Amino acid sequence: MNVNATVLEQLLRRPASERRILFTGATIVTMDPDLGVIDQGDLLVEGDAIAAVGPHLSAGDAVIVDATGAVLSPGFVDTHRHAWEAQLRRTMPDVDDLGGYVMSTLAGYAPVYRPEDMYVGTRLAALTAIDSGITTMLDFSHNSRTREHSDAAIEALRDTGIRGVHASMGPHFGDWDRQWPGDLARIRDQYFSGDDQLLTLRLAALATDEIAGPALAYGPELARVARDLGIGVSVDAVFGTSSSEAVLRWAEDSILGPDVTLIHATGLTPEAWKAMGEVGATVALAPTSDAQIGLETAIPAVDEALSVGIRPGLSIDVEVALASDMFTQMRALHAIQRMRAVNAAYGTGRQPRRITTHDVLDFATLQGARTNGLAAVTGSLVPGKKADLLVIQAEDLNNMPLNDPIGTVVLGSDARNISAVLINGEPRKWNGHVLDVDLPALRREVHASREYILNPA
Repeated sequence: MNVNATVLEQLLRRPASERRILFTGATIVTMDPDLGVIDQGDLLVEGDAIAAVGPHLSAGDAVIVDATGAVLSPGFVDTHRHAWEAQLRRTMPDVDDLGGYVMSTLAGYAPVYRPEDMYVGTRLAALTAIDSGITTMLDFSHNSRTREHSDAAIEALRDTGIRGVHASMGPHFGDWDRQWPGDLARIRDQYFSGDDQLLTLRLAALATDEIAGPALAYGPELARVARDLGIGVSVDAVFGTSSSEAVLRWAEDSILGPDVTLIHATGLTPEAWKAMGEVGATVALAPTSDAQIGLETAIPAVDEALSVGIRPGLSIDVEVALASDMFTQMRALHAIQRMRAVNAAYGTGRQPRRITTHDVLDFATLQGARTNGLAAVTGSLVPGKKADLLVIQAEDLNNMPLNDPIGTVVLGSDARNISAVLINGEPRKWNGHVLDVDLPALRREVHASREYILNPA
């Protein structure tokens, strides 16, 4: 595998729009139903897009990357992360419940954040995402206290080169300018006016008014804002009886559909799930968040989603208490669902209905892209889509020998095995290192921001 500095130099000598990269000899996990897995295949990148996938492609003037012994996979898609919190990582690793998180982080730390703290946290989260193979991240940015806070979060996504989705929401507690949601029009025009760009915009909201009052709760007024701006909606804290009732109201009001993502979706009633399935709403599951923080049933609602025809995306949620990577989410969901399936069938003679490693990788890639409104752009390795891909070393100590490529990605791999990450055709990680990051400088910024937040006086 020649993902080395010499090859990178050859790539970077060419303007991005004229760059051609041919990966050869790889096991290609396309996550496309028609293409499937290609053994000893080639993948050609031209500019920012995938031009061809298949065996024995012609190289022409492309820079050749010998990917023998590697798996090529679509980049992972994170459908929900509160990125601004990253410098508070693992401040409460044994969080007791949602109330503990809300009072510590949202009521305690969030009100002291400055715009520069928003920038540092969001940039740290995005760079960490890239390092672990997440090429698209929805940042549920619910600490937009001023327009400057929003600008800082967006600029952090832009500066890392990640395919970022900025989902903007006002804060739960503390003083703020009340510029949201009115400021969304200015944000859209300033940062999201292009049709073909890395960053996209969504409106973020809560399911009900129980935590932070009616201003942040999704309903006809916020739906109208999103519709007028032509953007999707991501709704957090969707769980329990009150959220189930809200879902039914949204369906009745015709403000629930494929452009609305419901996050968590734990403890919902069968009636709510039926309504979600009928209108094609999308769902973002947070497997470790539901289980560790204990949200309603504490069981990720994958069976409920699949039963109504919804294939969910996966998300990281809050790094104050949880892991930062998609491998953890896939494995947690895979283990939890299969445990439930076997337990439910135990002693009955029935065959357990278990999900597979292919299912969870689908959730982490193609379905995540669909959940974020980007299915036509990313999530699978097919010609015409943007070149968001991972080179995963399958012959490393912890992966060799390569027997099942999807099983290797889901159950065997971690960030150390990702030798290269391309986003929009641009190398963002190469030879095992995230590019264009001054790590000592970043470390100083992160520590200084953390010290200010924890000790603002």
